Amino acid sequence: MKLTCDQMKEILAKAGFSVVEESRLPNDTGTQFKLGNEAIVNCFDSGKFSVQGKNKSLVETALGVKAQDIAVAQQLRKNEVFVVYGHDAASRTQLEAMLRRWGLDPIILDQLPSEGATLIEKLENYCPNVGFGVVLATPDDEAYPSGKPDQRAFRARQNVVLELGMLLAHLGRSRVAILLKDQEIMERPSDIQGLIYIPFKNDIAKEAGLLLAKEMAAQGYKIDVKKI
Repeated sequence: MKLTCDQMKEILAKAGFSVVEESRLPNDTGTQFKLGNEAIVNCFDSGKFSVQGKNKSLVETALGVKAQDIAVAQQLRKNEVFVVYGHDAASRTQLEAMLRRWGLDPIILDQLPSEGATLIEKLENYCPNVGFGVVLATPDDEAYPSGKPDQRAFRARQNVVLELGMLLAHLGRSRVAILLKDQEIMERPSDIQGLIYIPFKNDIAKEAGLLLAKEMAAQGYKIDVKKI
């Protein structure tokens, strides 16, 4: 179902929903409406729309979204996986190849069209439509506490840590897995308890594939065990 932004506002008003804030989306592809019931409606210039936030089912009903359509859309999103990585291109290539072999579609920021958006804006735009994130934490940087060079350790790049935090905020801890390379020399990106860490050294598929597949399967992803 396609609606213009004016049509959407009219339908929402007739259904009793108030628009408390209206703004253009970060990449200027549409308009976002924040409603009084804490739901958020993204109206894209293409005529498509999405609903997020609290009480979204009420808004979807008002906009004519059928339960069957919602279920199909959710099923399609189960094929997409967000991938965050640093400077280890070889590990990223391994991970991407493994996910594609499983029949999944890895979403990698620097492979997406920019459309004038920054990396952070692209992450914000794509996060709501992806059900799982995989973060490659590889020993790209070296650091130590101020004045304590004897405690030098390797760590993931700072942009990887930032994007990890954004994925956790959008998806939740159970939907983000951190593949930790050479964990014996690595400083973990966070000491927050309950994060999913999966260690590996050289071969992601052989050393981390099964554990990652189990975590994703627990979140509704259908992965053929014969392909693991």
